[in-house]
Amino acid sequence: MRCLAVAASLLLLAAPAVAVEPDETLADPALEARAREIARGLRCVQCQNQSIDESSAPLARDLRRLVRERLAAGDSDAEVVAEVRARYGDFVLLKPPFDGRTLLLWVGPFAVLVVAGGLLVRRLGRMRPDLDEEPDGAGQER
Repeated sequence: MRCLAVAASLLLLAAPAVAVEPDETLADPALEARAREIARGLRCVQCQNQSIDESSAPLARDLRRLVRERLAAGDSDAEVVAEVRARYGDFVLLKPPFDGRTLLLWVGPFAVLVVAGGLLVRRLGRMRPDLDEEPDGAGQER
């Protein structure tokens, strides 16, 4: 049983490596290492939770091929990333730059939490009975 658990754990660790098909890899190990590093920083726009290096989606495969084609053509890492950004925008970056155009990506989740927290406090405040007022008819003498 313990051996089965270890085997399952190892398979889970190897899962991201399975996304890159053997026919996608470059013959030059240095270029392949650069391609893998770039692919780890690019988001699969179909999956959205994975890098294109981890994703097995057809679009991620196309993007991995594009990265490798551009590297094989002699582009620098920055030029390859710029090419993908030109097609898909900053959303394709797993770590988008912090600037005016991406401000909503960075601040948006916190703003949603603050607004939701404020609405929750407001609603809970309305549900709480007012302790200063006496119930109807209380305090009246007969």
